[in-house]
Amino acid sequence: MSEGRTLVLLRHGRTPWNHSGRIQGHADVELDDHGVAQAARTAPVLAALQPALIWSSDLLRARLTAAPLAEACGLPVTTDARLREFGFGPYEGLTHAALGASDPASHAAMRRGDYDQVTHAEPTDVVRARMLAVLTDLRDALSPGETGIAVSHGAAVRLATAAVLGWPDEQFRTLRGLDNCGWVVLHEHPADGVLRLAAYNRTVS
Repeated sequence: MSEGRTLVLLRHGRTPWNHSGRIQGHADVELDDHGVAQAARTAPVLAALQPALIWSSDLLRARLTAAPLAEACGLPVTTDARLREFGFGPYEGLTHAALGASDPASHAAMRRGDYDQVTHAEPTDVVRARMLAVLTDLRDALSPGETGIAVSHGAAVRLATAAVLGWPDEQFRTLRGLDNCGWVVLHEHPADGVLRLAAYNRTVS
């Protein structure tokens, strides 16, 4: 029996907008000094998994998180826009407090992870489809027993985790949000090829 493959889904490090409570979405925000340090601490831990492939969202905060990992592994980074966060259109850049004051219903929906009730948000079906497609492509690019790492974003990874496990939407909202540089581990069972959740929100202490 061949060995199962492993997917690791890593959220990017902290950004100034994370720190100030601003909505990011597709806005191209870099890491702050704390986020850079998080990425540097996380890199050797994930490098010890000996990944064969590292893929990343094309947004700067993800690419900056992937860079020290790629250096530690001696691997290139493949960027893919399908790994982006949910888009929030004109709400990107607003603080949560400002959104709560201007559109309390959308703010409450965002807080509970009901993104289809957030005005201007990218539809959940669209994000789910692109995340499933890119993670399927990443898994297909791995040989038996290999590990692939995808650097992405909090809400997108949370949704994708539930989607690859076949959970309904209302169940994915029972997962807590990922910490910056938190990661998810999904192991493929060699007997049936089904991905199983091995770890969620693992971080470097």
